Amino acid sequence: MKVESLVLPHDPGWNQARVAWNLAVDQQPAAVALPESTEDVVAVVRWARSRGLRVAPQGTGHNAAAMGSLAHTVLVKTERMRGVEIDPEARTARVEAGVLWAEVSVAAAEHGLAALAGSSPDVGVVGYSLGGGISWLARRYGLAANSVTAVELVNAEGELVHADADNESELFWALRGGGGSFGVVTALEFQLYPIAEVYAGVLFFPIERGTEVLRAWRRWIEDVPDEITSVGRFLQFPPIPDIPEPLRGGSFVVVEATSLLGEAATDALLQPLWELEPAMDTFATIPVERLSSLHMDPEHPVPGVADGMLLRDFPEEAIEAIVAAAGAGSGSPLLSVEVRHLGGALGRMQPGHGALATIEAAFAIFAVGISMTPEMGAAMKAHVEVVHAALAAWDAGRDYLNFTERRERGERLFGGTTYRRLQTVKGKVDPEDVFRSNHPVRLPKARLRKAA
Repeated sequence: MKVESLVLPHDPGWNQARVAWNLAVDQQPAAVALPESTEDVVAVVRWARSRGLRVAPQGTGHNAAAMGSLAHTVLVKTERMRGVEIDPEARTARVEAGVLWAEVSVAAAEHGLAALAGSSPDVGVVGYSLGGGISWLARRYGLAANSVTAVELVNAEGELVHADADNESELFWALRGGGGSFGVVTALEFQLYPIAEVYAGVLFFPIERGTEVLRAWRRWIEDVPDEITSVGRFLQFPPIPDIPEPLRGGSFVVVEATSLLGEAATDALLQPLWELEPAMDTFATIPVERLSSLHMDPEHPVPGVADGMLLRDFPEEAIEAIVAAAGAGSGSPLLSVEVRHLGGALGRMQPGHGALATIEAAFAIFAVGISMTPEMGAAMKAHVEVVHAALAAWDAGRDYLNFTERRERGERLFGGTTYRRLQTVKGKVDPEDVFRSNHPVRLPKARLRKAA
């Protein structure tokens, strides 16, 4: 292992090496590894095991809050592994473990192709895909995890393994939506789609119109086809220079949407929302790679507190509840509270799907606030809990990995049958529980005692 790829607590670069994308998370591992190649990852895993240390893979650290203590753990940050290969004829991509979605989107777009990319430009491909992956094309093409065609990873023995439908098929199943408990992924291959442009945009309304706008959006999505994926959302922009002038310091209720139907057909569908006379309308035909900025997520690390939940429905009463918790007059300090419309391909089981075959919910909630100080963090956490409590009556009984920034039971994340199957895979590939993740598949205690 290269000396420069391992950072220890006494080294000058320690504080920078251990930082997560979420700057509010204080990661304190035993060491940080910064591999540049698969060979480096192999060396790191073998080095950690020889010293009785566990291994925690991390691409960007977007969802680092759920990781918990990293004592006796080597944090393997794959950010230096940035290779991207596009095969335009096969319509596939192969990316190394540190690649960000914006990098893939730009590379694929050069060939008129699109990936099922995350809504934030600097979300890592690997972590997002291992957790499921809800893109702006999700209602048409499903979870990104189920477009993965092959995975390369280093296992607990420090060996490189290739998993696909014909090789290590159970491991391949587990990796597609089962999280990062099974090894250090060094590369992914996944399907691309022949999309060069989309019709997409945001309708902005004053936050005081929250009830009216969310009611109209809820009626509107009843009839939209799978080619449209949309979000209803409260946004409260801070008064900082990073925010464009028309939005800076403003509070809005918005509808964001992406359509694969083209401008004319989508305009006809949008008419009921346009009749509400939005204060600002950004809908336009755009290159597909520009979807990375539609959601207006920060493009650099920030400190924050966030969490999500899944809803079985979003009726009139739920609209009233979320407006009371996050709309005008609620006292909410949160930057964003969003409701994502699911369904379509996200809810349809197909042969060959992975551990997260579908999302068994009609809507996903995600609430986030900026926490520059511990006091701000406590206030944000409290109000995220207010939002969740307000919507508890419509809780779907399950959670989605990528929107869950707290520790949660495996059965709630995966369902009982799937979780037991994941435990079986974990027991075969990592019987000593070397690998840690933010949403771990836990070995039964009896198995852990035997391994010890």
